[in-house]
Parts: sequence; structure tokens; C-alpha cells
Amino acid sequence: MTDIGSPSEGRSRRGGLIWHRDFRLLWTGDTISQFGSEISVLALPLVAVLTLHATTFEVGVLTAVQYAAFLLVGLPAGAWCDRIRRRPVMIATDAIRAALLASIPIAAALGVLTLGQLLTVALLLGLATVFFDVAYQSYLPSLVDHADLVEGNAKLQASQSVAHVTGPTVGGYLVQLFTAPFAILADAASFALSAVSVGMIRTAEPAPPRPPQRNLAGEVGEGLRFVLRHPILRMIAATTGTSNLFNAAFGAIVVVFFVRGLDLAPGTIGALMSAGSVGGIVGALSVGWVTRRIGQARTIWVSLVVTTPLALLIPLTQHGAGLALFVVGYFAFSYGVVLYNVAQVSFRQALCPPALLGRMNATMRFLVWGTMPLGGLLGGALGTVIGLRPTLWVTTVGGVLATGWVLASPLRTLRDLPSPAADEPSLSR
Repeated sequence: MTDIGSPSEGRSRRGGLIWHRDFRLLWTGDTISQFGSEISVLALPLVAVLTLHATTFEVGVLTAVQYAAFLLVGLPAGAWCDRIRRRPVMIATDAIRAALLASIPIAAALGVLTLGQLLTVALLLGLATVFFDVAYQSYLPSLVDHADLVEGNAKLQASQSVAHVTGPTVGGYLVQLFTAPFAILADAASFALSAVSVGMIRTAEPAPPRPPQRNLAGEVGEGLRFVLRHPILRMIAATTGTSNLFNAAFGAIVVVFFVRGLDLAPGTIGALMSAGSVGGIVGALSVGWVTRRIGQARTIWVSLVVTTPLALLIPLTQHGAGLALFVVGYFAFSYGVVLYNVAQVSFRQALCPPALLGRMNATMRFLVWGTMPLGGLLGGALGTVIGLRPTLWVTTVGGVLATGWVLASPLRTLRDLPSPAADEPSLSR
């Protein structure tokens, strides 16, 4: 029996993933949920700041608990996701996240919303996101051919970039119209629609192999060894982890800076973040051209070296025309991050044996997202002690310096990346 929308069918018969039915469903579901999530990126801290009158440090704690799950269950999540089919995990976690987010406006309507509930929802939301993200990144290679991974990741990244652009603007105006707690309803609905879309995929996912004996610690260790022993993967992890540390610190205080430092309205804040995020769309549209011109391996480090220094314009943001400095700096940062992410994620997926994909992705998420709770606390603490604008300087300078890890890796001597997944790490010069 032939599977409808099998990986090779969509590509060979029609010439591109846009004609691959099941990839379109995955892409549609991801696009909807990414858009909703970008609304909450702005609305959640605004609930804390405007509705619950949280302090700068409490907003930092909110950022920290959203990512704490990657430290708590990041590694075993990969081993668990390698034992089962990944699509049911994605559907279940989408449904859970929809229910969690819906509890916020319900509590607000009843007049019982507290900071404790907001922190609890953020933590549980992070736990569900860990399992979704590990399953999601491990699922794509079973849906499309390895030759299509860059195209697939570029399209998914383009959706995320479009969401970065439109979500904050829509979220800002929803907050102004309906208040922050009720704006989050849009995110809850997006996860429900994503679950429906992923549930409609018909491609049969291969059952994972069942080893005669299961040892969770041993399986987790296998994923850790694969990443840490590889000369490029460990440097990518170090770069992304360091960047995420400072990016989480930045995210913990940037909304507070706009509200309490510059006295901007939610709609204006959303518009600024959306305008800067246009760089991500440009990056997603140009990643194919860039990788063909300079090579996939070079794209990983050149994308950061060229763009991250412009993020130093962000701490110079002032009222009036000075708001353009934030837009330019954030545009450059968004552009470089998208190029980097598409190149390095495609590299990881092409390199890793299918049986290790869940554990490899979980290990990477543990290493690179595990720094974000620390970053959230760092941002909140620094914002309280040294002030909001000096904290912006610390976070942007730290992001620039994070590039040093990949510059010290073998990537500098490579042009392209390996195409087939292999049992042992291999590099293409």
C-alpha cells in the first residue's frame, strides 16, 4: 500500500515541498501556532507588568520558568521520543498548551488571576514545549527526503519569521483592545488548530526500533556522547547556548524597558518588534541563495559575524527618531539568526542517524535552551541592580561575543556540510 504524501513522492512528482501534501499540513500547523506564540511573547510579560504589576525581577523569573523545563526534562525527553512515534506527541502537546493558555483569560474573567498561576502556566507550557520541539525536529526527516531538509527547514523558519513580524503587532493591539490576559486566547486557539492540522497528516511514520533492553540513562548518554564528541556539534551548542543566555536576559527586560523606560504603548511596542523581525523573513527568503554562494558550513558562522555587531545599536534606542535604532539592530540580529538556524539545524538533521535524532535534538535543546532560565534570572537581576539600559548593553555585547565558539571550530575550513546521515561524524571540505 502506497502512503499518500510519502517523502519522495511530493518532491519527485511535483518538484518542491510546496506540493507535498503532508509537509503542507505540518507547515500550516506550525505557522498558525508560531503566530499565536508570538502574540504571547508580548502578552505574557504585559500580563505581569500591566495586570499584576510585577517587578523587574519577577518578570525575569517569568522568563526563567518558561525555559526551566529544558533543564528538568530536556535530556530524557529525547530518549522517550526515540521510543515512540513522534506525531502523536506533537498532537497531544499542542492540545495541552491550548488548555493551559486558555486558563489565563478564564482566571482573569473570574478575578482570580495571580502571579503564581502565571508562573505555573509558564512552567507547564515549557514542559509541553520540550516534548513538542524534540518530536517536531525529529519528525521532519521521516516526512521529507534528506535532500529536502534545507528547503523544509527554510520554509518552517520563514513561517516563524513571518510570525515574528506580524505576531507582536497584532498582540500589542489586542492587548490595547482587550487587555493582556484576553489577548492570550489567540495563542490558545492557535495551538488547537495546530493539533488538528498535524492530526490530518497521512504519511505513515516508521515505528522506532525496539532494542532488547531499555536503559534510559544509557540512551540519554548515547545522545550526549554523540553531540559532545563531535567537533562541530559541540561548538554549535556552545555558540547557541551562550547566545541564548544573553538573549533570554534581553527578552526578560526589553518589554519592561519599553513600558517603564520609554513609556511606550503596547501597540507601539508590538510595531517596533515586528518591524525589526522583518529581518527574519529576509533571512528565510535568502538562505538558499546564501548557502549556494558561500556554502552551508560557511553560512553557519558568517551569518553571525556579519550581523550580530549591528545589535549594539539597540541599547542606544531613544524616543522619536531614536526608535529606529532598535529596528535596525533587531532587523540585523533577526536576519543573522535565521540564516544561522536554518544552516545549523539542517546540518544536524543530515548528520545524525535516524535512531538518534530524538536524543541528539534533545541534547542540543538541553545544552542551548538550558541556559535560558539562567538568562531570564540574569536579566531580571541586572535590570534591578544596574538599570534597564545598562542591562541591554550587557546582553547585546554578550550576544556578539558568543560567535567566538564557532569561529574556533573546524567550520572555518569547510564550505559544505555532509548530506547523508551517517553512523559516525563526518565532515565535507
